[in-house]
Amino acid sequence: MDAHADTLVARPNVPGVVEVFHTHMLGHAYPMHTHDTWALLIIDSGLVRYDLGRHEHGALERTVTLLPPHVPHNGTPASAQGLRKRVVYLEPARIGADLVGRSVDRPALDDAVLRRRIHALHRALLEPGGELEAESRLAFVTERLRGHLLGDPEPPPPVDRSALAGRLRDLLDSRVVEGVSLDEAAAVLHAHPAHLVRAFGRRFGLPPHRYLVGRRVDLARRLILQGRSPAAAAAAAGFHDQAHLHRHFTRVLGLSPGRFARALRADPVSGASGRP
Repeated sequence: MDAHADTLVARPNVPGVVEVFHTHMLGHAYPMHTHDTWALLIIDSGLVRYDLGRHEHGALERTVTLLPPHVPHNGTPASAQGLRKRVVYLEPARIGADLVGRSVDRPALDDAVLRRRIHALHRALLEPGGELEAESRLAFVTERLRGHLLGDPEPPPPVDRSALAGRLRDLLDSRVVEGVSLDEAAAVLHAHPAHLVRAFGRRFGLPPHRYLVGRRVDLARRLILQGRSPAAAAAAAGFHDQAHLHRHFTRVLGLSPGRFARALRADPVSGASGRP
């Protein structure tokens, strides 16, 4: 029997993320080993026992486990059905070497909000063209992780950063097709990534990645109106591929790019002129 069934390994193009690893472990136990990354682990089913810092620990479905870099640990599934787990391996600087000792003392975090954010992060990391969303979600995840390790998981109360949000919108508007990473935007605007995303959401009612996707959908729509095929419009508007355009175009407009183009050809005056 394969010790690791239904395994997925990915290396997303997201700053700070080294690897994504999903697996169903059946009858395999990891020996003592180390990583040169942070290992951020959530369990979908089962239970795992592990040793870290000369102490035995357990990871449950409801908890989040954060294993620090360069600290030996092992792992043994402790349930008959095996173990389904998802792991994001993060560069050491993403959380900070100064917090390794604290994470050795407290690797398990019982935080439902954090677990939901990590679940959403995994989805974004595996979506083609979802880099900006993944960066935004990672910023909130790492902010909360650092808060736990420092003794205060809640972020500080929000302050009015309307001007900062406006500058980020201007930056996104100038880079609709090529895009901009959250780290780059934070450097340009001299702001913490999580503060940047939070300020944008408070002012405009949606996160930066969704705003950018909406601008790209609108651009693709204009290009199709000009006679471009959906595939050509997808590439010209900055989408990862035609399937990426299809998903977001349909979500925004309620019909696919192909149906939109066919309606335009059927009646170029009335078939596609009414903007919902």
